[in-house]
Amino acid sequence: MTDLVCQKSAVLLDQHPLWLHGLESVLSTIGVKVVAMTETADDVVELVKEHEPDVLIAETQIPEGAKSVLTGLREAFEVQPGLKIVVLSTSSSEDDIADAFDAGADAYIVKTTHPDDIASAIRQAFRHSIFFATPQQPRMQVVPSGRPESEAGLTRRESEILRLVAEGHSNGQLARMLWVTEQTVKFHLSNIYRKLNVTNRTEATRWAYTHDLLGQSSSKDRLKELAARSSAGHALSSATSAALDASRSA
Repeated sequence: MTDLVCQKSAVLLDQHPLWLHGLESVLSTIGVKVVAMTETADDVVELVKEHEPDVLIAETQIPEGAKSVLTGLREAFEVQPGLKIVVLSTSSSEDDIADAFDAGADAYIVKTTHPDDIASAIRQAFRHSIFFATPQQPRMQVVPSGRPESEAGLTRRESEILRLVAEGHSNGQLARMLWVTEQTVKFHLSNIYRKLNVTNRTEATRWAYTHDLLGQSSSKDRLKELAARSSAGHALSSATSAALDASRSA
């Protein structure tokens, strides 16, 4: 029985034929058809050009080196901007994960993951509520200049995390949504606070809404809510002070 991902196609890159055929089996359970497989990074771009797949699933730890694969991912996305990219790896290094996302990955999967979780990650790559890929821009670039997050020096990944923080998600939720560890989330938040010159998530959230990172209507509504809470808090404080004064006078 197939899931929500229907009528999709995939190109696979992995140095091990066993993994290629294993992935094909996993993908068949969620309605994704493998249209091409390769064991070398050099073939990736041509296969994407030829087959125009919906998703490219690529192993980074291959003889040509991760750099060769990541370059291939960038070039593949240039050829087909709507392409979803899922990276497979034996590495759980934070640097390797960050490099993969900077190259445009929508999901990063460690190879020790259960097959059901691999299928889930691939499904999530097609759900924009989980992975915030912006189709108007090449994914390997920082957010275009002229936007406030770009002017603040935030990377695409940091901007994504800041939006999620502003929406009220906890570190644990962010880690699950982005397929990273909580330590990685904390690392990104630390960089975000430093770049924005803020000290906590509340200040970062206010910055996000003030600079309209979540859309004009959302930002206006949220700022009104914050202002209303502030006014209510001030009124409560004034009433409390007045009551205390009256009590003292009595």
